[in-house]
Amino acid sequence: MTRAPSETRQRIQHAARELFTERGVQRTSLQDIASRLGITKPALYYHFDSREELIRSILQPLIDDGEAFVTAHEKRRGPKRASPRELLEGFFDYHYKHRADLVLVVSELTALSELGLVDRMLAWRERLTRLLFGARPTLEQSTRAIIALGGLQDCCLQFPDADRDQLRRATVDGAMAALGL
Repeated sequence: MTRAPSETRQRIQHAARELFTERGVQRTSLQDIASRLGITKPALYYHFDSREELIRSILQPLIDDGEAFVTAHEKRRGPKRASPRELLEGFFDYHYKHRADLVLVVSELTALSELGLVDRMLAWRERLTRLLFGARPTLEQSTRAIIALGGLQDCCLQFPDADRDQLRRATVDGAMAALGL
């Protein structure tokens, strides 16, 4: 029985994610991925033109969801604007959902910098800082936001076995304290 192309793509992405986590992005070849799956390298190339395309396909949901989250909150105005706590809770939920891919990003910052993901994530933090403190945050407000947002992201990675709801509550409370709110 032949597998559907989308199912094969997902199997390739899953195997690649596992190998990237085990060995690192730079030390994992397309041949390694094909061998793990028991397929030929040309069969893998049928689905992905390059390792970079494969990596991007794995991380694209992380990028798309992050951009959608920040943009949606930027569009909320007046009484529809999220409170700082709601903003942080949503930011936590985003990171928790994508924590496996974030581990890959954090461990492979140099290798993945060519995708522009690191710059994009830093830009999201700046945009969220403006949502929290207005268009021209002070240096103190900016540093508090970076501590809160970065610490929130780190907590999603640091405590993989913690109960999600307890971790969310503790993390958001800590981020609120860092913001001075």
